[in-house]
Amino acid sequence: MNKELKRVVITGMGAITPLGNSVYDFWNNIVAGKSGVDFITKFDTTNFKTKFAAEVKGFNAAAYFEKNEARKYDLFTQYAVAAAEEAIQHAGLDFDKLNRNRIGVIWGSGNGGIGTFQDQLEDFFKGDKNPRFNPYFIPKIIADIPSGVISIRHGLRGLNFSTISACASATNAIIDAFTYIRLGKADLVIAGGSEAPINESGVGGFNASKALSTHNEDPQQASRPFDVKRDGFVIGEGAGALIIESLDSALARGAAILAEVAGGGMAADAYHLTGTHPEGEGAYLGMLDALDDAAIDASQIDYINAHATSTPLGDESELKAMARVFGERSSLHISGTKSMTGHLLGAAGAIEAIITVKAIQENIVPPTINTDEVEPEWKNIFNLSLGKAQSKEINYAMSNTFGFGGHIATVIFKKYV
Repeated sequence: MNKELKRVVITGMGAITPLGNSVYDFWNNIVAGKSGVDFITKFDTTNFKTKFAAEVKGFNAAAYFEKNEARKYDLFTQYAVAAAEEAIQHAGLDFDKLNRNRIGVIWGSGNGGIGTFQDQLEDFFKGDKNPRFNPYFIPKIIADIPSGVISIRHGLRGLNFSTISACASATNAIIDAFTYIRLGKADLVIAGGSEAPINESGVGGFNASKALSTHNEDPQQASRPFDVKRDGFVIGEGAGALIIESLDSALARGAAILAEVAGGGMAADAYHLTGTHPEGEGAYLGMLDALDDAAIDASQIDYINAHATSTPLGDESELKAMARVFGERSSLHISGTKSMTGHLLGAAGAIEAIITVKAIQENIVPPTINTDEVEPEWKNIFNLSLGKAQSKEINYAMSNTFGFGGHIATVIFKKYV
């Protein structure tokens, strides 16, 4: 039997980021155009090509876990729980008054517990090579654990799984939550992503693939989307969580509605293991799919939070794809907020969804910082929001995320009316 698709809204958000450990601090620093990038403090970078990253500052695990509990979880799971707790409080959720069987968790991560994996193997090879592995080793490293831990903490028995699509992971989680709710499979889903890759393995691995910037002389200027001198992305860490809920559920409990989820699109480059399609074929298809899903025309998009990692080929291919979808629209605002946050990999889509929702709420276009000289052919095609935040009425906004393997995920939010 056919069912009418339900409207889906955002009622809460939470963030652990290089620019603040709450949505309030995070958003204020984004609007101010601040950089969360600095020299790495987590390990000795003497022999590394890249010596900087966008680290989370001042995270206090004790605020969320008992001491014996925290040791069960890798940092990426700790970040996830912290972001989810803020989102739950922000949404004013009282699970005792809701049907826990209809509340789910969908969480994304590209790398899982890479720090735990590295530390455990170091201990093994430095020791006598007897297999004295931590009993929590496996649950600390597997990428699905945050969704399980969040559900266990709150007794949420609805759909529960992890999305893994590299840097598109969190956006895929959001799109999946949107899809299941509008199909009536859940009333509410906690969705988002987390990542903690700033260690020798993470930085060394991305250095080996020549993906990271090596602008060590001025780290805060290293992430420069669309700039002719861009030389790679800045690795970051953290988490973002969104409470995604059916409109019926939100209205029934008198929730404050932040924005509506309008549509989601997914596609694949089907081109290269780590590189984007030179013409942005997957990005083009993903954006078209999202527009079709939202049942709107490209001209209705007011703002795009671009994937914009600051890699030479990636930024170019995304601009080409956007030009194919939107034509020459100097009034269309686009910003590359990774210039401030760094690239949170599997968590990028979550914190950028938060930025996009806040942009709609506040009618503010976040800036692209550090970009001094745009590629000549793109100077007048779009408004790349350079230097500082701008005021603009935003009714529909899009967020793009693309991942190694050619994964494409695009989500569209709209002002709730």
